[in-house]
Amino acid sequence: MDFSKIFLVLKREYLTRAKSKSFILSTVLTPIVLIAFFGFLAWIMTSETETDKSVGVYDQTGVLVENLIALDSVRYSNVSDLPIDTVKAMVLRQDLDAYLLLEEKHIETNENAQLIYKESGGLAFTGSVRSDVREVIQEERLSRANVSDEVKELFARRPNIDSQKLTAEGESEDDKAGFMSGVGFVLGLLIFIGLFGYGAVLMRSVIEEKTNRIVEVITSSLKPIELLIGKVAGVCLLGFTQFTIWAVMYIGISMAAVPIAGALMQDQISEMADTQDIEQVAAEAGFDPASLEVLSIDPMIFVYFFLFFVLGFFMYASIFAAVGSAVDSEQDTQQFMPILMIPLMGAYILNTRIMVDPDSTLAVVASMFPLTSPINMITRIATTDVPIWQIGASLALLVVSFFGVMWVSAKIYRVGILMYGKKASFGDFAKWIKQS
Repeated sequence: MDFSKIFLVLKREYLTRAKSKSFILSTVLTPIVLIAFFGFLAWIMTSETETDKSVGVYDQTGVLVENLIALDSVRYSNVSDLPIDTVKAMVLRQDLDAYLLLEEKHIETNENAQLIYKESGGLAFTGSVRSDVREVIQEERLSRANVSDEVKELFARRPNIDSQKLTAEGESEDDKAGFMSGVGFVLGLLIFIGLFGYGAVLMRSVIEEKTNRIVEVITSSLKPIELLIGKVAGVCLLGFTQFTIWAVMYIGISMAAVPIAGALMQDQISEMADTQDIEQVAAEAGFDPASLEVLSIDPMIFVYFFLFFVLGFFMYASIFAAVGSAVDSEQDTQQFMPILMIPLMGAYILNTRIMVDPDSTLAVVASMFPLTSPINMITRIATTDVPIWQIGASLALLVVSFFGVMWVSAKIYRVGILMYGKKASFGDFAKWIKQS
């Protein structure tokens, strides 16, 4: 095997694609699109919905309606003095969006109050009304029990916990599980995108060279295995370059955002600081200086990310290249795609479970299995303290699998790349492996 020839293939594959407009545009636009997408999702999740719906309160207790109006005078109105048939007619005419029937039994028992509307109320609307009704009924129950305002306030407070992690030195430190599980999921998602996205790029490149008969010229001066390794390594380097650019962009934007946000809020902070100390100002702004510690990520996570991405990519890219060598067009690849998609999609779906329970048997097995470990192990590493032997075993299995898959793929690639006019099948793959 001539490594100088492999390097020439790698260099050509990398530079050709790195200079392309599609690569430059995707590198610049992808972060912008993702930021816009997640920003839009956050806006949808945090924006208030259905606040303009009107609810007539038909209160037979005589005590609950005023408390509801005090909570939201725009939504709630008192219709208790009207005949019930009139209230129903108002809902049918859509003078009211709904009416709420409250009776004494709703205070004395756990029987549900009734919210009646003409059209579907929607989950956000009914959930909001339900919360308001619970609040006023609980308030009335406490008042009837002669509970003091101080005790009511205690009942209104929700107890919480500060989760701490015990280190090997016997000291406790803040648990970053929530933040780190998100980091793990994002890193796993990046590997998923890299394996599938750049694997597909490699497959299309192989099909294109085969269709244009360029490969016949190339293979006259180097072995198919050298061509395969060079192409896989070139595309892998391309993917890692793009991830590195994205990481630098993220760090740069994050560093720039802090002083910009500080400058925008300077006037408000100065006004508050005139009468309060800095800790009070931070508290008023909803900012806890200690929370910055959460943003410190162990650099070893990125080392493991590199290892699992490279090994996983070489393994999957070899399969993509083998599939590309066996077909004459992208349409012919459809029968082989489930082999590639099922483990990748399975690993992605499992990540949602691993974020919640990273030490479960399922999580451990998925992080060891070579076809899913590149995605699932990095999520576990970020989310929990994975024993070093498990990381080592996962990497060892991945290395063995990589060489095994590369060996099989090279045999398929060697025959398939020079085969034309025949739609390959799994049976053909088996024959080519035996023949080579």
